[in-house]
Amino acid sequence: MAQFSVNPQRLDPYKNFKFRVKWDGEYVAGVSFVGPLRRHTDVFSYRSGGDVSISRKLPGLTKFDPITLERGVTHDPAFEEWAEKVWSISAGFGAETSLPDFRKNITIELYNEAGQPAKVYQVYRCWPSSYQALPDLDANSNGVAFESLVLQNEGWERDQSVEEPTEVSRSD
Repeated sequence: MAQFSVNPQRLDPYKNFKFRVKWDGEYVAGVSFVGPLRRHTDVFSYRSGGDVSISRKLPGLTKFDPITLERGVTHDPAFEEWAEKVWSISAGFGAETSLPDFRKNITIELYNEAGQPAKVYQVYRCWPSSYQALPDLDANSNGVAFESLVLQNEGWERDQSVEEPTEVSRSD
């Protein structure tokens, strides 16, 4: 079976550096890292008293790993504003969490080299369990300052309506 049904001439898998993240219907500025989408299903063994000396393996609960988003520090408040909905010291006693809207669905879009959407994932009921506003600051370094969110989620699925894009060659 060909790896790519629409573009059988393509041999290389998609690269990991062309992507965008969206929440509340808007693209989030400057996201430069998205942690992996990973799920685990617990396994439990079962054996009936009359079975031979082996146990059956059955699927148990499925868990979805947190997803980390990172981006360079700018004046875009999107990361901080979402983190403040989960816990805000200035909101006052009993109002630290914005219960009606601290969860969001997010969209992660992976693009091919031509900038066409190749795969799109919907991630459900996310909320930031960790927010890093600033990294270690070091006067002897020349790195970029990053902020990050660690998002808990209740599952994800690939958007089946996004099909393999038709890749066309440029005529020079």
